[in-house]
Amino acid sequence: MPDSISLLIADDHELVRLALQHALRPLADALDLLAADDAASTEAALAGRLAAGTPVQVALIDWGMPGVAGIAWFRALIAGNPATRVVVMSGAENPATVRELLAAGAAGFIPKTDSAAVILQALRLVLAGGTYAPARLLSADAAATPGRGMMSGTPNPGFDALTGRQLDVLRLLAKGMPNKLIARELALSEGTIKVHLLAIFRALNVNNRTEAVVAATAFLASTSD
Repeated sequence: MPDSISLLIADDHELVRLALQHALRPLADALDLLAADDAASTEAALAGRLAAGTPVQVALIDWGMPGVAGIAWFRALIAGNPATRVVVMSGAENPATVRELLAAGAAGFIPKTDSAAVILQALRLVLAGGTYAPARLLSADAAATPGRGMMSGTPNPGFDALTGRQLDVLRLLAKGMPNKLIARELALSEGTIKVHLLAIFRALNVNNRTEAVVAATAFLASTSD
């Protein structure tokens, strides 16, 4: 866990901002939180930190806030704050919009229907230098069904290729367990756990534990619904 992270939460609903502040506390030992409720206050908060030489590390911004003018606004905001990882939230899931946002330089897209656990893991991935968007919105068939809901399919088709034991490993990984504890829980050697993890990474087309945890958290949320 990082010692300190600066995070801007921009949403025009106070309850959403407060809920996110609470849910994202585990991101760092010390969370430097900023809040905004429209496009103007978002721009001002980011500009103020940039002028002070301490740019915000991550900005979690609602797509539907007052003053936000679609892709063009986000493109300008991202260009003006190159040191800030901008993640967009929205209650609507439009694959074309998600692709445009990522092409504009956004570090991620998080549906507001996602659980707090998924949002937390998604931001951990972003802080590690990755980019997050639900696989269902980036798949080849997503453009043909832009309105489909969160639980309409497996978040990552690679889960179908995993064995029962690999799914056991993944469930424990999603709980934040290190290899040593996973091995103890499943009565396996750490070497065997590493082999399973490599197979999991290949099946899910991810590069590291953080990406695997994000995928696993979304998968477990969908299968428990």
